Amino acid sequence: MNKKNKKQLKVCLTTLGCKVNQFESESIYAELHKSSSQNSIEIDSDVCIINTCTVTQKASMQSRQAIRKAIRDNPNAIILATGCYAQSEPLELKKIKGLDYIIGNSDKHRIAQIFNSSDNPKKNSAPVIVHRDIRNEKCMNGITTPLIGNRTRPFIKVQDGCDNFCSYCIVPYTRGPSRSLPSDEVISTISALPALKTKEIVLTGIHLGRYGRDLSPPTTLLNLLIRIQKAEIVSRIRLSSLEPGELTDDLLKFTANSGIICRHFHIPLQSGDKTILKKMNRPYDPALFERLIKQIHRTIPDAAIGVDVMVGFPGETDEAFRNTFSLLKSLPITYLHVFPFSSRPGTKASNYPNQVDPQTIKKRRNQILELGHGKKTAFYTQRVGQTLDVLIEGKRESASGQLTGVSSNYVRVLIDGDDSLKNRIIPCCIKKVLSKNAVLGEYMT
Repeated sequence: MNKKNKKQLKVCLTTLGCKVNQFESESIYAELHKSSSQNSIEIDSDVCIINTCTVTQKASMQSRQAIRKAIRDNPNAIILATGCYAQSEPLELKKIKGLDYIIGNSDKHRIAQIFNSSDNPKKNSAPVIVHRDIRNEKCMNGITTPLIGNRTRPFIKVQDGCDNFCSYCIVPYTRGPSRSLPSDEVISTISALPALKTKEIVLTGIHLGRYGRDLSPPTTLLNLLIRIQKAEIVSRIRLSSLEPGELTDDLLKFTANSGIICRHFHIPLQSGDKTILKKMNRPYDPALFERLIKQIHRTIPDAAIGVDVMVGFPGETDEAFRNTFSLLKSLPITYLHVFPFSSRPGTKASNYPNQVDPQTIKKRRNQILELGHGKKTAFYTQRVGQTLDVLIEGKRESASGQLTGVSSNYVRVLIDGDDSLKNRIIPCCIKKVLSKNAVLGEYMT
């Protein structure tokens, strides 16, 4: 944008994909416009940013749809695409008429600089493409500043990239190698958050468990958590997804004894069949996963344990699926995230034989979903009569008007109360299960 134009921009954002993308969108927005984040397309904005995802073919399609919707709904706006789809397929996006900027992940942190230092590109001309090979990145980019807005539990990105190269996954090619934010910068980022609003932070990354291995000297996620706890700068820390082999005994024991680490783990399984895991290039077997889940339950009996599951991977026979289902059914798991396999061009699995037909995938997905619903309801039912420390969020539940909150062990709680309870951690007695997604609580004054 021409520097002579000093008016405050009206910025809108559409974010697809993971928590890291959500964090980065908020940071981009904070740089462009110092006010609360917009999460959906707004009519007649000055600039529309679509932070894309390409983890599956469906995600790529949804990214293209979001870009086209922004162009239709905002005919006078500058349209900018960034994120993983912009990183992996810039020439494909170039074909979309009306798109003005395509900025890859390597330069996502420079969007405000790029946008504010250039003239508005003419409509219907070729978009400006800013793209580099992210596989050469050695350090995390400059996206570290969270935007609070109305978010009670802000994300803090401390790691980016992945070195695993699972056979179904494009992420190492769109995010680059594992890179970590130095712990001093993590501490300063958290310390800069407004204390009155921030009672919980969510530490996130593409491969969070590898935090610190690339730093000099090397460190670990556990060491980072110890530093944050000693600094006394936040009441609660929630961890995003951790790989099975990276939830160590020491990390588990620290969580059990810590007053600030949430009693909540999210661990990807993907398949409970040994052969399928090997084809996925996953670095563990079902036995290791089973031992880990049981160990978590023994050490922290009230911990919530979420699990990612993929159904319909090429070669997944009925027996292989039964192995997954049986393993999940036998373990003290709280909830399940279920993903149907989607053949992603550019990955090894896209060329694997014995692709599973869509109807079978749909049937298996529904079976796992039903299992997950039952487990979540059972976990919630076990909480009835207990008193949980609940962080009351900034927004009320739309249907009932009740305050909403989340416990350390990831129970969504609805309570009656006035706005003075917002952004506070309060004791709530759980009265009953309302649905698979919430329980009714009572504030214990």
